[in-house]
Amino acid sequence: MTTSRAKTIVPGAWAERVEDIFHIILGIVLLGIAAVALVFTMIRLFTTAPFFPTGMIQAINDVLFIIIILEILRTVIARYTDGVFQLQNFLIIGIIAAVRHILTVGASMTLGAEKPQESFDRAVTELGVSAAIVVALVFAIFLARVSDPETIKGRQKKQ
Repeated sequence: MTTSRAKTIVPGAWAERVEDIFHIILGIVLLGIAAVALVFTMIRLFTTAPFFPTGMIQAINDVLFIIIILEILRTVIARYTDGVFQLQNFLIIGIIAAVRHILTVGASMTLGAEKPQESFDRAVTELGVSAAIVVALVFAIFLARVSDPETIKGRQKKQ
């Protein structure tokens, strides 16, 4: 009995090598972006006046941005080494980004001068939406872990 193979335009081995090269380049670029962002964060940390509270809030925002970049780098590396898309890493990145936005909006509300009611209402709405996003992403992580085949196998062995 003969098996028929579907003909492809791009050979699989060649496509995998190109993908590996792109993952390596993306990893290097992301690491470079994180390093540059860290340098600018340190410069801005020492040059922002007044340091409290403006410089501190800016530093926290910048550090969370760097963490997001590093989490994306970790996801690219994991994809390169394992060959598996890791959903939980992207969910964590989303949580960090939403928390970063919450902190930024909250800080601007606290530190800003007297703002019109419309700006205040918009900021409160942004905080509510961002908080809902965080809750939804945490729930998604929970669902991903509960439905993970490895977790299910581990639970079955314990029983």
